[in-house]
Amino acid sequence: MNSSIRNLFVLFVLLFGVLVLFTSRWTVFEDGDLRADSLNRRDVIRASRIPRGRITAADGTTLARSRKITSRDTGDSVYQRVYPQGTPYAATVGYSDTSLGQQAGLERSQNEYLSGKATKAATAVDRFISGETRGDDVRTTLQPSVMRAAIQGLNGKAGSVVALEPKTGKVLAMVTVPSYDPDRLIADGESYRKELKDRDAWELNRATQADYVPGSTFKVVTTAAALDSGRYTPDTIVDGSNNQVFSSVPLGNFGGEDPGPVTVRQALVQSVNGAFGNIAVDLGGRRLQTAMEKFGFGEEPPLDYPTSQMRPSGIFRNNRLIPASSRFVDLARTGIGQDKLGATPLQMAMVVSAVANGGRLMKPHLVDRVVDPDGRVQEQVEPELYKQSMKASTAASLRSMMANVVDEGTGAAANLGTGVSVGGKTGTAELGNVTAGINNLWFIGFAPVQDPKVAVAVIVEKTPGQGGQVAAPIAKGVIQAALDAGAGR
Repeated sequence: MNSSIRNLFVLFVLLFGVLVLFTSRWTVFEDGDLRADSLNRRDVIRASRIPRGRITAADGTTLARSRKITSRDTGDSVYQRVYPQGTPYAATVGYSDTSLGQQAGLERSQNEYLSGKATKAATAVDRFISGETRGDDVRTTLQPSVMRAAIQGLNGKAGSVVALEPKTGKVLAMVTVPSYDPDRLIADGESYRKELKDRDAWELNRATQADYVPGSTFKVVTTAAALDSGRYTPDTIVDGSNNQVFSSVPLGNFGGEDPGPVTVRQALVQSVNGAFGNIAVDLGGRRLQTAMEKFGFGEEPPLDYPTSQMRPSGIFRNNRLIPASSRFVDLARTGIGQDKLGATPLQMAMVVSAVANGGRLMKPHLVDRVVDPDGRVQEQVEPELYKQSMKASTAASLRSMMANVVDEGTGAAANLGTGVSVGGKTGTAELGNVTAGINNLWFIGFAPVQDPKVAVAVIVEKTPGQGGQVAAPIAKGVIQAALDAGAGR
């Protein structure tokens, strides 16, 4: 072979190699980027021609479905999403606008199933034979009656409610206010977005994204750390005096009360800041950090939901997570749920769910099962342990102490009065201007105490009063609805 032919051969080999490289790059390595490119209409057009599967509540109520319409742009028949239950479910179910390729909530996290892309062999064969692609149906764990109780309880006030089934991790309710109308968002597009612009954080799912100071509800975590350490029992005496100095600043008890020495049980029932400041400092940052991590703080929740719509809970400095052992952390005030702490309602629901379930924190999930158009189950979600948050003995002590909070302490407004015992903890997180009396109001609780079927977290934003006065009655209604619906059967 002469040199010219050899050089030509080498050139063709190199050009072929470049062709393979760039083809592989576009079709394999950067396939996801191409699909996500707003200029790429191929997937958008394809998606609009496929009837997505339904999203339903636990009782079969339709939360999202597809309807056939005529495209205003092309005149072709396409499918558009419809949301029969509207605004109350919007933050959780989300929306899917196939004309723009935009999605949120369960519509996004379950897209592979809903669009018919994730299928088992038998379903794939049926679709090949019929020549038709239809999405799979997603049945959620959401209970409409529990959702209604949460919505009615908030009564238009900004805030959130999350209700879990402790033994399984099922999300029975996830409500955020304010929200939006997904049908109008799809139909009216930009004009509706402009209308919503002045509404306070309408796109935010407060249950999974909002960063709230947990206030005294966090004392449950501090108590778990204390009991688990072996250094404390419910009867250990702690100094609960008013205005003890921590980090060179006096720490006041609510209302200036000065109970002096109290037991750990009394400290939780009466929500004594001084006592918990002492407990947190005595335990130290490392023990407190370990306890927090056992509840899931510092991590994105393991929820079947878009990661872009979830936020970890923990101690934040300059919007970055830091450990409780950091020199920038005021341990006493962290121990009472203040300082640099931020927590989502989902996180605090996970905390109380772990207490209710003997220290076993189950992985929370919104999806119960996925069913193909022919009724075959594609996926059935089973209960899964996420973390062992505390010893079983610690959880038992906490359940007893939290029952005292409702029976004789700050959470009395959550008492069902039906012979069913409730355990809980209130929280009143001050928002800077103490004299104005505007706070974020919390309640976390569970019932029945002897065999918990439901765990709930409630927050009401920027409201006068205390958690026991405002949030506890909302939790009461949600707990009663869950028990009436047969949670835990």
